[in-house]
Amino acid sequence: MQFGRYFEEFEVGAVYKHWPGKTVTEYDDHLFCLLTMNHHPLHLDAHYAGETTDFGKNVVVGNYIYSLLLGMSVPDVSGKAIANLEVESLKHVKPTFHGDTIYGETEVLEKTPSKSKDDRGVVYVETRGYKQDGTIVCVFRRKVMVPKRSYGEARGGEQPGRPVPHE
Repeated sequence: MQFGRYFEEFEVGAVYKHWPGKTVTEYDDHLFCLLTMNHHPLHLDAHYAGETTDFGKNVVVGNYIYSLLLGMSVPDVSGKAIANLEVESLKHVKPTFHGDTIYGETEVLEKTPSKSKDDRGVVYVETRGYKQDGTIVCVFRRKVMVPKRSYGEARGGEQPGRPVPHE
């Protein structure tokens, strides 16, 4: 099973559909809020959200959805990355609620060989996240520095650093 891609394997226009999706639970949302110290009542207080917001219920914190989609994309996009260089844009398009299932896909927009080192390049991608009904909830664009095959082969191939078992 492939984990990430070398620069040569990316094709402009390709769309990678990340699998599986993830159903967001109240626990996921609250834990992420607590870990990141985001104590906004929209995310944590059901009474507040139900009584004082247009949504009528808790909204999942947007940065959890972004982080979830970023993680989903790793096996397809950045599993071999040398560096994540930039998040150019991040748009939370629609709200996500407890019980929604998030799916993601990433499109390759551009790829550029490095001008300073011939063993790598930069891939520019857009990741889209959507709910079980197809509603897009989050879109972000980023640039990732990925190695060429020669870089990977010089550092151990497909599973660099993996030890050889012995007795």
